[in-house]
Amino acid sequence: MPNLLSRLIDPWYPATAIGLEKGVASVVQLEPVKGSVCKLRRAATFNIAESLIRPGFDEPNIENTAELASVLAELATSAGLLRQKRWSLSLPEATTRTLVLTMESQSQSAAELQEVLKWKVERGFGATLEELSISKERLQRDAQGRDRYLVIAVKKAILAEYEKVLESLGWRAGLILPRHLGEAQWLVRNGTAGDSLLLSGSSQGFTGVIFRDKHPLIVRTVTCTHEEFEDEFYRLLLFYRDRSATSEGGSDPRGLTRLMIIGEGITKQRASEIVNETTGGDLRPLEAEDLGLQLPSRDFNFDSIAAPAGLATLSW
Repeated sequence: MPNLLSRLIDPWYPATAIGLEKGVASVVQLEPVKGSVCKLRRAATFNIAESLIRPGFDEPNIENTAELASVLAELATSAGLLRQKRWSLSLPEATTRTLVLTMESQSQSAAELQEVLKWKVERGFGATLEELSISKERLQRDAQGRDRYLVIAVKKAILAEYEKVLESLGWRAGLILPRHLGEAQWLVRNGTAGDSLLLSGSSQGFTGVIFRDKHPLIVRTVTCTHEEFEDEFYRLLLFYRDRSATSEGGSDPRGLTRLMIIGEGITKQRASEIVNETTGGDLRPLEAEDLGLQLPSRDFNFDSIAAPAGLATLSW
């Protein structure tokens, strides 16, 4: 799996991307307009049988490789992208796991650091390094000066399932990311001073990512029922509020300045109410145009293509 957050000086990442999730598949192609603004050039979304992709970290995800390949071929054909061979790929949220690891000691040698990271990774993901495809990115140090790493993992056997589908079509994925990091590109590329919150919901729970000046501050994936969603979201926001007060020696005067809500499990209106009640803000969820994406019509569902479209922005 390629380095997930690093951008090379001359990346080969394509402006076309595939998004896969339980019950839905999407393909997109973007085109730059001016500055950080881009437009949707081609796109298609299909509802697929929920049994075709069963996202999970530990169990096989794809029931029928040939059937999923056929769906993707039909999807690409409908979007006029069948001849496209290079893609980025947004994996289902439940297929991957993401952790922010903090190193308690600063006096470790390089060898000791690798041992500690290995121990934390295997403990955090519940699997050995040999089973995992790992990508890690060093983050800004925390307020106490401790090193922090963003670590994303997927089981090698499961990643191979998705790669096999693409290979059967003669396609190649140059960049593979979990859904929430595809969506997060919209906040990162249009970053401003202050904190930004991404709430990425699904039928299995949600992932919340809080960025501070474009850098991940908190990443939390919660598995919960629809009835538990609000309580768990409150807990995430309270943790953020308390951590901000502790790390800054008082409340961060900037606070949350931007809010992006994607997916299911809770309405955007209710989620934003919870955010504003908890943080004392007055935020509204950002729309596609706020994030620099021009859609062909207001009827087009940004949520359905936010993750693959976010990956496609990495092509320039």
